[in-house]
Amino acid sequence: MTAAMIRSTGLWTPEDSISNEELVSSFNAYVERYNETHADEIERGEIEPLSPSSVEFVEKASGIKSRYVVDKSGVLDIERMVPNIPARDNDELSILAEIGVKACRDALERAGKTAQDIDGVIVAASNMQRAYPAVAIEVQDALGIDGFAFDMNVACSSATFGIQAAADMIAAGHARAILVVNPEICSGHLNWRDRDSHFIFGDVATAILLEHEDLGEGGWAILGTRLRTKFSNNIRNNFGFLNRAERPAGDNTPVPNGAPKDDRLFVQEGRKVFKEVVPMVSDMIRTHMDELSITPDDLKRVWLHQANINMNLMIARKVFGREAGGKDAPTILDEYANTSSAGSVIAFHLHSQDMQAGDRGVLCSFGAGYSAGTVFVEKRG
Repeated sequence: MTAAMIRSTGLWTPEDSISNEELVSSFNAYVERYNETHADEIERGEIEPLSPSSVEFVEKASGIKSRYVVDKSGVLDIERMVPNIPARDNDELSILAEIGVKACRDALERAGKTAQDIDGVIVAASNMQRAYPAVAIEVQDALGIDGFAFDMNVACSSATFGIQAAADMIAAGHARAILVVNPEICSGHLNWRDRDSHFIFGDVATAILLEHEDLGEGGWAILGTRLRTKFSNNIRNNFGFLNRAERPAGDNTPVPNGAPKDDRLFVQEGRKVFKEVVPMVSDMIRTHMDELSITPDDLKRVWLHQANINMNLMIARKVFGREAGGKDAPTILDEYANTSSAGSVIAFHLHSQDMQAGDRGVLCSFGAGYSAGTVFVEKRG
């Protein structure tokens, strides 16, 4: 057991939401126009026609029914199919910092804390707005925290990796309290023209306030944390500052914002991910349970990364040794879609208030890398 507690969590949700019906209608309109525009190439066999999607396909493949986004109109506009997020001056608060600050303020208010009680900020997310200065330092400045801040990216596992880093620093005496922030504008890195992935992600921001156990009452004791990584190309995003250096001499065209297939945006081999990640994560949770002398009967709830309903149900079944889902393995995937690092935190935030002192659960994330993290917690009165 660590000396750090999860004292509270915070959540910010965009106003805009896109239903599957709206998304599929827009995507199919794009497909129809694409096939008409490229009819000659398709007829000559030079390119393959695009296939339309359906609400039934999306829900069966993922369990997703809608997703929140920071800008709905830009995503659904088949001339654009990218969120409209205007550039801000360098002296303005960036959008990633803005939504992160909102989640932090929610977490601080729930814990009855102020910026003066916090020593550090870790922005742990998949989709960083820039390389530097760190978004975390911008969040720190906006909140008025006198301390330190840094960014970290372990894809969808960023939150659990950030929780362990914060807990270790608190236990070592380097900070009294740390905010781990997960601002995710996944709509910006998603290829809305790709039938296999255009429905997967949504936008959100979450925050976790960790504090030394001696500085307050209530919250969640951290019983143990585990992190694991194993290299895989099956989930990838190749967008980066070196893209512009890849073009041949004399080619000064801008980097495209997403052809039907474009590995500079999110791509994955879904079947391989399912086959390889489910046993990896299930074994990791069960092994960690054994190390902590926790049996399936001792475990009240699992808050899993919200990637795919079928993955989550299978992992929950392996962890509990029985059919599981619903209350013991809550999902927010249907409403929020995959929100990368924030998914398990949203599930915890929305589905932990009913638990009693002594109840135990685990936050678990998994994603590109491969990466995975577990945080076992116990409710305190």
